[in-house]
Amino acid sequence: MYYNGIYHQFYQYNPNGSLWGNIVWAHSVSTDLVNWIRLAPAIERTTPSDINGCWTGSATILKSGRPAIIYTGADTEKRQVQNVAFPKNLSDPYLREWVKPHDNPVIQPVGRGLNPGQFRDPTTGWIGPDGLWRIAVGAEVDGHSAALLYESEDFVRWDRVDHPLYSSNASAMWECPDFFAAMPGENSGLDMSAAVPDGAKHVLKMSLDGSDKYMVGVYDLKGDAFVPDTVIEDRRLWSRIDYGNYYASKSFFDSKKGRRVIWGWTNETDSSSDDVAKGWAGIHAIPRTIWLDKDSKQLLQWPVEEIESLRGKQVRHQGLELRKGDLFEIKEIDTLQADVEIDFELTSIGSADPFDPSWLLDIEKQCREAGASAHGPFGLVVLASESMEEHTSVHFRVYYRSQEKHMVLMCADLRKSSLRPELYTPAYGGFFELDLEKEKTVVSLRTLIDRSAVESFGGGGRVCIMARVYPAALVDDGGTRMYAFNNGTSTVRVPRLEAWSMRRAQVNKG
Repeated sequence: MYYNGIYHQFYQYNPNGSLWGNIVWAHSVSTDLVNWIRLAPAIERTTPSDINGCWTGSATILKSGRPAIIYTGADTEKRQVQNVAFPKNLSDPYLREWVKPHDNPVIQPVGRGLNPGQFRDPTTGWIGPDGLWRIAVGAEVDGHSAALLYESEDFVRWDRVDHPLYSSNASAMWECPDFFAAMPGENSGLDMSAAVPDGAKHVLKMSLDGSDKYMVGVYDLKGDAFVPDTVIEDRRLWSRIDYGNYYASKSFFDSKKGRRVIWGWTNETDSSSDDVAKGWAGIHAIPRTIWLDKDSKQLLQWPVEEIESLRGKQVRHQGLELRKGDLFEIKEIDTLQADVEIDFELTSIGSADPFDPSWLLDIEKQCREAGASAHGPFGLVVLASESMEEHTSVHFRVYYRSQEKHMVLMCADLRKSSLRPELYTPAYGGFFELDLEKEKTVVSLRTLIDRSAVESFGGGGRVCIMARVYPAALVDDGGTRMYAFNNGTSTVRVPRLEAWSMRRAQVNKG
């Protein structure tokens, strides 16, 4: 949350080690979303309603301007219940201490069909049509997924509304739901604690199947419910926030810059023994500005502009041509900590292979199995060893869909990212549409590399892929290389390539 000039990040944390367990709410603060100071945990396991864990929740700025936290606790019976906490001293700019009222738990897992072990992760509050606060809580009801709806006048006494915000028979438990409003085509954010303007759409995001998915629709004020614009029965086809290793994301309204910022967690994909050896596990992806495209079809995301403050030495190339099999090395920057932006321009779009809609059911399979064609793969190779035995490839393939619309497959292929055995090395992938009339034949890529983290944004943020890689080259001699490449049969132009070394942020220095 953003409050009185300070960004606060609360996150799930085990103070006793790098394996999961003993979860509390750690607390860090920042003035720029880049450099962070670690404080003492904000919420610890101190009461019967959270003694077995202080799990996910949200922060809300109340009408009085006072912040409130609502979170899931595991109680003495290991039921999942919802608790609140408030700052002890509002004059403390860092809000170091939080107080739990005696009313906790404020919401218990009661109701027909509700599984008390699958009832968690309350959202940020919003104002309902009657002026009361609303939150949604992820739940499993009669074996199906639901975002249960609750209302309150004071954020302490809560009543369950007689219908969910939304439910679906297409899945089971939804974790970490998020609900927010957005104006189509505007990259400014909307404050859910205030009145939402006419013309706004609403987004319901949920975490399931190891990924964060979402629906775009409207908040029906009369029915007090979310109504998606399109109901898709097969959840494999639901839109995704990120097509890689990215989960449990949460967004907040940043009143400082009038934007909505989303942040997600990316876990380790090496072994538990590696986590113990290094003494930590799990990182947060780069904070992203998130907004809705003008057609109300898709969320777009881009790293917050503050990240650019870490840019150091720059290299720039223009007017490159990549023929079949070409590798163009990007030199003179730190390849382990870098920010790279590339525009690829196709020279002969007419010969693209046809798009098969069935690929959308298993995009990773298409990334693994698609061979070279007229238009791809082309893209970026990062964290490559000198021999290329190890490398991570972020690349595109372009397919024909209609006279004016092509489909672009973006992949982050980790299969050769490391010589180390027993790592999880998938080929992540997502599709986005290329409108030839508006965008000509230019496909853009931005990739942020931070040693084990490779975070990529394709098509101006239409597909985002977060990946974790562990090349032996990082450990052996620190020497890795970076290339723009083209393995397609048609020449690809690169009108613009810019890359920067990235300085190290001050993270959790306290």
